[in-house]
Formats: sequence, structure tokens, C-alpha cells
Amino acid sequence: MTTAAQQHAQRNRNTIFVENGELLRVDEFPGDQFILRIRAPKCAAAAKPGSFAHITCDDTLPMRRPLSIMRVEEDCIDVLFKIVGNGLRWLSQKRPGDSINVLGPIGQPFRPSVERPNSLLIGGGVGIPPMIFLADYICQDDGDWAPLAILGSELPFPFELKTSSIVTTWLEGGAGATMPLLESWGVPCRLATLSGFEGCFDGYVTDLADRWLSTLSAKALSKTEIFSCGPTPMLKAVTALADKYKLPCQVSLEEFMACAVGGCAGCAVKIKTVDGEAMKRVCVDGPVFDAASVVW
Repeated sequence: MTTAAQQHAQRNRNTIFVENGELLRVDEFPGDQFILRIRAPKCAAAAKPGSFAHITCDDTLPMRRPLSIMRVEEDCIDVLFKIVGNGLRWLSQKRPGDSINVLGPIGQPFRPSVERPNSLLIGGGVGIPPMIFLADYICQDDGDWAPLAILGSELPFPFELKTSSIVTTWLEGGAGATMPLLESWGVPCRLATLSGFEGCFDGYVTDLADRWLSTLSAKALSKTEIFSCGPTPMLKAVTALADKYKLPCQVSLEEFMACAVGGCAGCAVKIKTVDGEAMKRVCVDGPVFDAASVVW
């Protein structure tokens, strides 16, 4: 193995931890959605926006499930998931005090630039958690950040909707619903859906984002960057929107994962590199990539 290959192989050494976490809280929401708070000190201390954890759902199930980290608070991580299959169903049935084995944090994080403080955070469905984590990270940083979060879901949102008191002059009345947590941080947030939820914008997240971007001056656009996580069709549309406005964009890809530590390569996707197209593993080479580099 060459020196360069060795360095690449060892990049994630001593950055991923295995620990038996303690489940502290289970919050259930409509649409079979759950938020778990797990005390996992090692994972919490090293996690960054875009990181995920590979979690054991049950002792009888050998395969873990990758879940995006939505928030870190002291020595705890919050994860959001929707039940898909028996593994996540078993995980949803855990109760406070139960032990949950956590492997993490895993993955390359989002990299916000202070030169572009107008951060547009676009999350869809189970792609919402990384946007919450990124908003929290930005709010705690000393930079002159001005984030805007646009979240979309066709299921009921996994939080109680609140009418925002933060004025958004670019969006006419009738679509003032927001996420209370982001509101408490002073982060403007608007919600998009095709399911007709009260107070939400009727359309796709990209429609809502386009409406905001179209109001920005050339100077404001030069300080804007897009970050996104969600289903592949949504991310492809977000990438097209970024290209329309000539904006840098980082996306967190969603792929099926077996090992989640780079060994099986089952989550590999095609990425443009300086040496041409190459297969990259979403788990450790990503999940965050430059949107323009992804071969959609």
C-alpha cells in the first residue's frame, strides 16, 4: 500500500467510537416518527453537523441502522427516524433506561464558510436532522451568520408547528409556520409541503428556496451558500437550483449502508474528481459532498 493510500485508509482512525449509550427519552410523532435522546458521551463530543451514528436496534438483529444526528446537548445525541422495517420498529419500542449500542460519529461533515454567512439550509423528511444540527452549530459560532432554514415533509412534521414571529418579507402571509426550536434560536424557518398542513407553503422546498433566492441582490448572493439533506430527487433539484444562481452547495447523500465504516463499499456513488469520475463511499468519504461533484 502506498503512503497516500495508507493515509487515506487511516483518516478515520481514532475518530469513530463504540459505546453502550443510555436511552434517556423517546418522543413519538404522527407518521411513525420518533426522536430518541441517547447519552453517548464519546459520540457527542466528536460529532459535527452532517455526522451520523450507526445504531444497534435490538440484540437479536446483527445489522445496525445509520441515523443522522439531529442535535448534541452536553453528552447526549438526538436522532430522528421513521419506522421502515422491523429494525427501526424494534428501536422505537425501546424505553428510557435501556442500553443502546452506538457506533459513531461517522462521516465527513458540512463545512460552512465565514465568507458566505447567508446559509440556506434545506431539509426534507428524515433529511431534516442534519439541518437542525448545522443551524445549532452556526448559532453557537462567533461568525456573522444569517441562516435561513427551509424544511419540507409530506408526513406531519416531527414537531408541533408554531406561527413564527420572525418577519420574512420575501414570503407573503399564510405560510408562517415554523419549527419552535429554530425559532427559539432566532433562526428564520419556513415549512413546505404538498399535504396541505396549515401554515405551510404549498409546494416543494426548492420552490420556496427559489422564491427567497430570487429576491437577493448580487452582493447578497455572493455571500450565500446552500446546504441540504433529503431524498435523492430533492437533492438533485437543490443542485439544479444552486447551479441556476451560481451558488456553492453541499449535500448530504442518503444511501443504504451495511457496515457504515467503509469496509463493504455497498453505499458507493459516482463522484467527479480531478482525476475523473470515481466511486466514493457515502459513509466515510461523505455523506457530505460538493453538490456539483455528484454524478446524478
